[in-house]
Amino acid sequence: MSEDKQNLPAIEDMTFRQAMMELESIVPKLESNTMELEQCLEAYERGVHLLRALRSRLNAANQQVTVLTGELEQGISDEELESTLQKA
Repeated sequence: MSEDKQNLPAIEDMTFRQAMMELESIVPKLESNTMELEQCLEAYERGVHLLRALRSRLNAANQQVTVLTGELEQGISDEELESTLQKA
């Protein structure tokens, strides 16, 4: 993986789906027990970085949904919400 390490995209440049797919591809490689120790460590490290980034993005999305939900609950009556949704 050390040769591939240079070709890997920066995690912050990846979409959530791309990062998730890469993480999902790392797990079977580690479980297969076919890589050298150094390769395993590099793959594990990349996986940890991917997992941290994914969790961070999920937390940010969750906070955004919470804020938006709070705005809906505070500022708009049911009738206004229904008419707004019908227009969309």
